[in-house]
Amino acid sequence: MDYVQYFAKRIGQLKGRGDYREFADLERQSGNFPKAWLNGPDGRKEITIWCTNDYLGMGQHPKVLSAMKRAIDANGAGSGGSRNIGGTNHYHVLLERELADFHNKEAGLIFVSGFSSNDSSLSTLASLMPNTVIFSDAHNHASIIRGCRNSRAEKRVFRHNDVAHLRELLGSVNPARPKIVVFESIYSMDGDISPIKDICDLADEFGAMTFLDEVHASGMYGPQGAGVAAELGIMNRPTIIEGTLGKAFGSMGGYVTGPASIVDSIRSFSIGFIFTTALAPAVAAGALAALRHLRDSDSERIALRRQTNLLIGLLKEAGIPVMPTESHIIPVLIGDPFRCKEASRQLLDQHGMYVQPILAPSVPAGTERFRVTVTPAHSTTDIRTFVDALRQVLLQRPRGRPPKNGHPSAIV
Repeated sequence: MDYVQYFAKRIGQLKGRGDYREFADLERQSGNFPKAWLNGPDGRKEITIWCTNDYLGMGQHPKVLSAMKRAIDANGAGSGGSRNIGGTNHYHVLLERELADFHNKEAGLIFVSGFSSNDSSLSTLASLMPNTVIFSDAHNHASIIRGCRNSRAEKRVFRHNDVAHLRELLGSVNPARPKIVVFESIYSMDGDISPIKDICDLADEFGAMTFLDEVHASGMYGPQGAGVAAELGIMNRPTIIEGTLGKAFGSMGGYVTGPASIVDSIRSFSIGFIFTTALAPAVAAGALAALRHLRDSDSERIALRRQTNLLIGLLKEAGIPVMPTESHIIPVLIGDPFRCKEASRQLLDQHGMYVQPILAPSVPAGTERFRVTVTPAHSTTDIRTFVDALRQVLLQRPRGRPPKNGHPSAIV
């Protein structure tokens, strides 16, 4: 077998479908968020980012940068290995305590990524309990899907946010079997919010534990930014609350919080935790500084809501196809992978605006889109200029592709 040729063919197939991913070579400008430098064959130019997960700009906050610099000076660069080998840095201890208190849980545990925290925790919990059944929302993140698969437990998928279907599936399982219901508070590609209370009510009725992914809500919603469950006043209901340090907190890493015995079981049995190098002390220190700041400050969240509402309103006024959203995530439907990538390139080349195209399998084929996010650091002028540029780009006829339904745009 010609292995090199085999994989070249697979890449060729990906390009033929329009799903080949290309990444811009960017340097974020410290102290000038959301500006960045784009590096290309003609040198570099300044651009504005419109698709960041650093939702509140905390990755550039002076408190965060100062905390990281102090930690580097005090502890050096790396963590020295996994916590199983190199021990636990004191910043890890402080951050886990703060996260547990943040979500009003007994204990917390940090991982190197949100993907790892979902994958490792779910695979561990379900595998530790014999005969477990996992009930997973159809729109759950790939990290949740991977965790379910790696657990080798039986999995039942319920239709997205469909409580009636979840009830039907729960009722079909022997009541004596261990059950885990896993779902997200805010779904990353559509921006919709789950019926957390109803799902927790069902889980209680059928004797299931709940695993709530708040990665797109932690730091963003509710009192002190503790998430959607906190905003609803039901943060005590989910058994486990999982989150990330790489979005609203502007750092990197993931975490779980919950009852001490459950969190300790993940710490003690999770291969993904035990055998992975721990977060660098400076990263943990930066995340801790961001968390503490956002627990005390509402100004960033208030500004984000104001800017998000303004952007959505202007997009709709301009006739740009904004998909329904209940959150700060603004999906703009393009509906064609080639057009999506072309429009992204036009925005970057002609207007100095970066929006990464979202392609299959991140979203279903035929629903390719821009996943737009505005931040408190974007000005009103920035927003208006972006809407005008996006309108110009989407009204251009795609090169080499006929107009759809006689309309000059390739939007469907």
